[in-house]
Amino acid sequence: MDEFFRKLPFLDNIFKGIGQIMLQENRWTGLLFLIGIFMGSWQCGVAVLLSTSAGTFTAMKLKYNPSEINAGFYGFSAALVGVALAFLFQTTVLIWILILLGGALAAVIQHFFIQKEIPVFTFPFIIITWVLVFALRHFTHIPPSVMLSSEVVPTEYDDFLTCTNGFGEVIFQGGVLSGMIFFLAVFISSPVAALYGLVASILGAGLSQLNGEPIKEIHMGLFGFNAVLSAIVFSGVRKTDGLWVLIAVLITIAIDDFLIDNHCLDIVGGVFTFPFVAGTWITLLIQKVFLKAKSNG
Repeated sequence: MDEFFRKLPFLDNIFKGIGQIMLQENRWTGLLFLIGIFMGSWQCGVAVLLSTSAGTFTAMKLKYNPSEINAGFYGFSAALVGVALAFLFQTTVLIWILILLGGALAAVIQHFFIQKEIPVFTFPFIIITWVLVFALRHFTHIPPSVMLSSEVVPTEYDDFLTCTNGFGEVIFQGGVLSGMIFFLAVFISSPVAALYGLVASILGAGLSQLNGEPIKEIHMGLFGFNAVLSAIVFSGVRKTDGLWVLIAVLITIAIDDFLIDNHCLDIVGGVFTFPFVAGTWITLLIQKVFLKAKSNG
């Protein structure tokens, strides 16, 4: 099978790019993500393929570092732009064009930050999608997608389904099965990352419930997916990794709940993965200060 992907490197890069949505450089993770997305919506599945292809193709044409392209670094923000637009709006011709252009632009912005050695994670996706959602809602009459109005919630509420839903909502999928597939996809690449993510999703749901957030949205995973991503970033086998995961997750949950409660970003479509990015940046800063103090001491 490795031989097959060696003959089709572009396809390999696309799958790895999709896998990098949850920081996994693994083609099988990406393929499972894609299957889970198609199960939720064929429009979202096609959008992910198109936008990831656009991002990867742009990186190749602009002669970006081949090892970065092969690792999928120019695919994940592009993939999220595609799935977000297909999830939020009815897929008109304009939306399909923006999915391609947004994917290409995501690769360019990602490259800028990689060159500056700034870890931005999904920030290019966030910037592009905020701008596009604002513009589309204010200057076009494209209606919201059917998926936006049809809420998918588990028939029975339990903690396990809630935490796997946290995995699903990272890629805008509310179905129970998609969430479980995404968890499995991360697990086959990194069991430690998947299990930390699972705990983070439960923690996100539990703390948000204590904070009085709407129970239906908690069980859909809407208050868990940013925590999942933050946990995956800092996951590892050392004891100290667990501490950094906890710090990152708690900061992310606090930012997430604050922004949602105060409707800070409703005008641009919502928080998306911004709480994850902000929480991770703050934790990295704390980590840097701590390590500097430790080395000076």
